[in-house]
Amino acid sequence: MRKALFIGGTGTISSAVVRRLCQEGGWEVWLLNRGNRSDRAPAGVHQIVADIHDEAAVAELLQGMTFDVVSEFIGFTPDQVERDYRLFRGRTRQYIFVSSASAYHKPAADCRVTEGTTLSNPYWAYSRNKIACEAFLMGKYREEGFPVTIVRPSHTYDERHIPLGVHGAKGFWQVIRRMLDGKPVLIQGDGTSLWTVTFNADFAVGYTALMGDRRAIGEAFQITGDETLTWNQIYETIADALGVPLRPYYVSSAFLAEAGKPWGYDFEGSLLGDKAVSVVFDNAKLKRIAPDMRTSVPFSQGVRMALDYILSHPEECQQEDPQFDAWCDRVIEVQEAAKREMIAEKA
Repeated sequence: MRKALFIGGTGTISSAVVRRLCQEGGWEVWLLNRGNRSDRAPAGVHQIVADIHDEAAVAELLQGMTFDVVSEFIGFTPDQVERDYRLFRGRTRQYIFVSSASAYHKPAADCRVTEGTTLSNPYWAYSRNKIACEAFLMGKYREEGFPVTIVRPSHTYDERHIPLGVHGAKGFWQVIRRMLDGKPVLIQGDGTSLWTVTFNADFAVGYTALMGDRRAIGEAFQITGDETLTWNQIYETIADALGVPLRPYYVSSAFLAEAGKPWGYDFEGSLLGDKAVSVVFDNAKLKRIAPDMRTSVPFSQGVRMALDYILSHPEECQQEDPQFDAWCDRVIEVQEAAKREMIAEKA
């Protein structure tokens, strides 16, 4: 039986991969994390309770252990993948690093994105760190044969989350609350840019196909669904699922980026560096290894699954965010005042 270790393993993406492996069988699954979300791990999963940032303690716990695959889901900076390299060099046949599709050039020369699209993101430090992680790992592959595979997901969600363009530090709920209350919700630009959202169970199909496949070593793969929507369609689908009319309020992404800074919102990164740009992913490379990879949970279905869970679990999922609510109202007030002033000048 093949043996896989997940660093993390209980997050939005990784939990779906772990569930799929356990359902399919053929894998002995290990999780290395602090044990804070043990309830999300399927039965039969082995647990190594440790803080991955404590390298010495982890190295001691891993003595004598080897793995067919090590999956890194919570590596964000070069020093963290350098630590992984020291820990797992010679201990695994494949090390899969979860990077990000936000690493692709913003804006790209072509909205059709492949693994060969240039990596460059001047707007978001998160993406630049992912690029630096990739560079280190691929360098070790070229120099020493370290068996790395790079995975680049885009906007992946599950039954506990709603994918949005503009939200506050406490997540999506306040936007849902505004919809339910009949208040306008902010949408970046004019809502016509193209975006891809992927349900985590679909992502897991592509990811698990790469595990243990020698063709994936030394390669990068983007993993997304095939369904491309405009942001207007995304928000309209959410409103339809809630049974309420959508009241969109359109604001320039550049304006949101500047207006968000004093309030602690990094829309320069999440919008200008990611969601404001149209992208259409070409997943032909992945599908040569994972021919079953497709959108089996379309957004119209996935969002209803998510809302059913969210609305029935208020304590877990409905975190109020009065600061973001007030910020939205203020942005709308300021833009409407500017409109009135411009109109008055010509009156």
